[in-house]
Amino acid sequence: MNDLLNEVVSPEDLQKFENIYHQQLYKNDVTPKAQFEYAWCLVRSKYPVDIKKGLVLLQELFTTHEEGKRDYLFYLALGNARLKQYRQALNFLNAFLNIEPNNSQVIGLKNVIEKKMTQEGLKGIAITGGAIVALGAVVSLGISLLGAAKK
Repeated sequence: MNDLLNEVVSPEDLQKFENIYHQQLYKNDVTPKAQFEYAWCLVRSKYPVDIKKGLVLLQELFTTHEEGKRDYLFYLALGNARLKQYRQALNFLNAFLNIEPNNSQVIGLKNVIEKKMTQEGLKGIAITGGAIVALGAVVSLGISLLGAAKK
């Protein structure tokens, strides 16, 4: 499941599905299939701007097309997780699990995201703790220098 979060779409696939989508968009006749395939590629891009664009397309599909909601929810979760928007990703996964509680792929992705949240939370605490220690040292040095200058 961790591989899924790190999988990057090939430039050829992205270009292929982008061309199909834009051809249909030009004709003002985009099919849900073309929009989904393009969004599916975008959320697997290595560029956050592409992932965000894919999320917009998936959200639009989710709100306008009943068929495929399971897939839309899953890839909305995946895209958000790739952007490290873990809470939003978990919201989509939980919505999916309300529909299909025993889906092992969704449960696996949820477990990976929860582990990442824990790991990154611990890193954040360590970084914050280090910054506080460094700030304390700078303040102490400043106070010492100020005291030395007054003597």
